Amino acid sequence: MDYLVAFWAEVRSVWESAAFGVGVGELLLGLAVLLAFVLLRGVFTRFVIKALMRLTHRTETRFDDELLHAAEPPLRLAFVVAGLFFAMEIAPLPDDVTVFMTRVVRSLIAFTIFWALYRFVTPFSFLIHKAVEALGHQGLGTSLEDFFTKLAKFVIACVGVVAVLEEWDFNVSAVLGGLGLIGMAVAFGAQNVIANLFGGLTILMDQIYEKGDWIRAGPVEGTVEEIGFRATKIRRFDKALTTIPNDKLAGDAVINFSRMTNRRIYWKIGVEYRTTEAQLRQIVTGMHDYIFNTADFETDPARVTTLIHVDSFNDSSIDIMLYCFTRTTNWGEWMRVKEQLAYQIKQIVEGAGTGFAFPSSSVYLESLPFGIPETFPASATPAAASAAAADN
Repeated sequence: MDYLVAFWAEVRSVWESAAFGVGVGELLLGLAVLLAFVLLRGVFTRFVIKALMRLTHRTETRFDDELLHAAEPPLRLAFVVAGLFFAMEIAPLPDDVTVFMTRVVRSLIAFTIFWALYRFVTPFSFLIHKAVEALGHQGLGTSLEDFFTKLAKFVIACVGVVAVLEEWDFNVSAVLGGLGLIGMAVAFGAQNVIANLFGGLTILMDQIYEKGDWIRAGPVEGTVEEIGFRATKIRRFDKALTTIPNDKLAGDAVINFSRMTNRRIYWKIGVEYRTTEAQLRQIVTGMHDYIFNTADFETDPARVTTLIHVDSFNDSSIDIMLYCFTRTTNWGEWMRVKEQLAYQIKQIVEGAGTGFAFPSSSVYLESLPFGIPETFPASATPAAASAAAADN
């Protein structure tokens, strides 16, 4: 009987302090609480979130849909963190383990908060877009929205990492201050990063170009795909991607073809030298009438300059200058207008009874250095040749 009592006493001892001095009952209760919060998370996602989604789908704006979509993952993690906290309260651990687990829970809480803020940046970024367009800067809102969204996410991520490290007594300020020469090198290298960041802000605020614009920067010409913190990505027309630092683009000349009000046609048309004055006048008048009577061309003198004149006497042609602008700036449409203009000019020139000149040269011989050459005798028939021999 004494043995049974002793055995039961050992069982009770193990039950009351099975692991880390915590009883089996308390451990099971803590695990049950954690499991309950995990199950509650599933119920919350399945019923509450889906019900809220159905409500947000009925509204006209997409802001509430995007906000709910951004909040869902942090909320799901919050249930797990809360379950872990309450499980620790129900099943108290030894002091050393409690300190460690408390830091884990606090780190998870900080992570959840900054993760939620990171995800909320995208739904709220539309406010920047609306504010910029309200100021009358149409088209700039998208570029500024993308830029400040990335900047805000970067700042939140950095602060979040520092907050988690601080929970583990990691003094970030002291470490950065104690880096010494390494810190100086990092600061020196960061000069380019800061310069490119302010270069990007200059590009956006001065509206030098926007996402989707067709630009030329030095030898690079293409469409702007992205304006980032450090650089701008330009997709060339051969589909190659070029990355140029913002600082360089903000300081150099950039041609923005997307801001053209009209597109220019500048031709020199050479006609033959045999063309008479009347024919030249007929050609110039015909081109003038076509340009000014066709809706594809802009002819308002307050907006563009249109010039159609006999320009010069070239080596092999009389040149007529055509300087005009189309209403469209679209490349494909501009090519169509140019093609129709070329057909019309050919008809005008040929209708005037003349033609287009081509490069030519003339050689004038006044005298030959060795006199006039002898004429080669014509070939004679055999009979004539025999008669000539008999006479001789």
